[in-house]
Amino acid sequence: MSQTAKVSLRQEHDFRFAIEFADGQPPIVGDEPPPLGGGTGPSPSQLLVAAVANCLADSLLFALRKFKQTPEPIVAEAAAVIDRNEEKRLRILEIGVRLTLGAERATFLHLERALAQFEEFCTVTQSVRHAIPVNVEVYDSAGERLK
Repeated sequence: MSQTAKVSLRQEHDFRFAIEFADGQPPIVGDEPPPLGGGTGPSPSQLLVAAVANCLADSLLFALRKFKQTPEPIVAEAAAVIDRNEEKRLRILEIGVRLTLGAERATFLHLERALAQFEEFCTVTQSVRHAIPVNVEVYDSAGERLK
């Protein structure tokens, strides 16, 4: 079953673009930070990092809910390392994502199974990983590292 994700971008001023979604979601604005743009919206790099983190959080939620678990609220924090490659061009070299569950380890059943498989459900991360390393850590609400 093939799906299509469609967006439309319209330049508003310099590097500021209105981003509209085909499924009727509210539009957002993307903009490069100064000195290129005005920084009036997330940059394309930030949008990519947000997409990876959002997809991983969704996938973890999905995996835990399959086992009738309640991990809410899940918090995702992500950062990209952006630096120059061998050709001196800026590239995203690595993305790190930290996911924090809304409860402690002891409250979850089948946690190890969910943690072992949730990344496989993440369409965005698994696609991006072909070009960019994505490092994922998962913690419980007490700060214990689970993965």
